[in-house]
Amino acid sequence: MIELGSTTRRAIDAAGLGPIREKLEAGVRLTFDDGVQLFNTPEVAAVGALANRVREQRFGDLTYFNRNLHVNATNVCEASCIFCSFARLKTGDPESYTMSLEQAIGRVTALREEFITEVHIVNGLNPDLPWEYYTDLLRGIKAERPDLHIKGFTAVEIHYFAEKFGKSYEQVLTELVEAGLGSLPGGGAEIFHPRARKKLCHDKVDGDGWLEVHRVAHRLGLRTNCTMLFGSIETLEERVDHLVRLRGLQDETGGFQTFIPLRFHNENNRLRRLPEPTGYDALRTMAVSRLMLDNMDHIKAYWIMLGIKLAQVSLAFGVDDLDGTVREERIYHMAGAKTPQELTRAELVQLIRDAGRVPVERDTLYHIVAEA
Repeated sequence: MIELGSTTRRAIDAAGLGPIREKLEAGVRLTFDDGVQLFNTPEVAAVGALANRVREQRFGDLTYFNRNLHVNATNVCEASCIFCSFARLKTGDPESYTMSLEQAIGRVTALREEFITEVHIVNGLNPDLPWEYYTDLLRGIKAERPDLHIKGFTAVEIHYFAEKFGKSYEQVLTELVEAGLGSLPGGGAEIFHPRARKKLCHDKVDGDGWLEVHRVAHRLGLRTNCTMLFGSIETLEERVDHLVRLRGLQDETGGFQTFIPLRFHNENNRLRRLPEPTGYDALRTMAVSRLMLDNMDHIKAYWIMLGIKLAQVSLAFGVDDLDGTVREERIYHMAGAKTPQELTRAELVQLIRDAGRVPVERDTLYHIVAEA
């Protein structure tokens, strides 16, 4: 067990977090009220120290990354989420696009000679595309690169497919797996609480439905990720509610492998008058997530939305994963992200080393590819 230094312990206790420290040291699960207290304390360094202790107990200095490619095949989307800068409501709207299958698969073809292990697919809810577009996309990618793991389609998309094409969640997932799907990303969770979700994204699957899609996926043997959009109109209590509900499903199924807090960006959407969450809030959210999600292995800092420097700092606030090389991300860049479109493997390795951690290249399912 990694012990806190006496100075750190005194600082944590002086911040009023002594009872929480004692629970963590005793292996006692934190409560909803504990989570609210952690979010409300002004002493973010104390919260970070607690989260870092948990992180180092599990992983020491190891920090994971992978080599991945993003494919966002269409941004046409029937949903009208007020925080979204990526979607366009109809085909033909300014800046709307839908790739042909040849174009989408061509993103993979172009990297035929490069080593990547994962393709990450997230799209809008496009009313003009048939079911076969998605299964043919998966089969085409697999034909081009059988070695690639395809992590694709959020729970929001799975729910949309089920409703649009008259299928159950199990049928949708089974047919996608047969076509080549390997796991689900965690997007579309946003905030589960009905008050916040009604304001943010009233016309897509609710929190219970999102959780049910992942429950079914886990029952079918799929590993999935999970997320939380933070820093828009939700309360701190609604953030904790979100974390507790994810923790509850993980108790039930054990199918989540990574949690990714997603920082709200305010450009080019209907919440542009709201300030974006501060770096302070982002670090605190990472740390609280690590402490509340005691049954989840990995906490990921998505450097695309967090920023490279803050992602580095987060490695001392409970985070053990920096995502991957990414390559041409669209969703957050259309919301004003100023980060690069991609990082090379060498750049990711150096970022991790500069933060005093040990880089470990993984695949999607956290099998170690190489220690860098």
